[in-house]
Amino acid sequence: MVKNNESKMIEEKDVDTVLAEDIDFSGTMKFKNSLMIKGKFDGKIDAEGHLILGPNSEVKATIRAGIVTNYGKIIGNVEAIKKLELLKGAELNGDIKTPDLIIESGCIFNGNCTMTSPQSQPSYHSNKNESDMQGFNKGK
Repeated sequence: MVKNNESKMIEEKDVDTVLAEDIDFSGTMKFKNSLMIKGKFDGKIDAEGHLILGPNSEVKATIRAGIVTNYGKIIGNVEAIKKLELLKGAELNGDIKTPDLIIESGCIFNGNCTMTSPQSQPSYHSNKNESDMQGFNKGK
């Protein structure tokens, strides 16, 4: 028996908020629960919750979120406080910082990775800014 190690796609019904494929949004997003982006986003995401990027999504942003699950394309640095998942077909061009990283076969990752220990992660409720990502923006 062969086991399929690919993750199951997260369904819209399991997500609090969904930005549909026809949405092209720019700015700053903050949220506490779960958000799925299926369209385009350009800006900054600073969230406590679970960020899910759909297979056709295109995100150009500095991202800081509790959990990031990517099926789409990210251009920018990502700090996932708990976990970062790059699932089959995902692309990430930027640096990452996380204590827990999953990269499935069939993904593209171009950047540097900093693995942190779960206990070294700060409380999310601190007022962080982009410069606190310890060198993520150097030379960019």
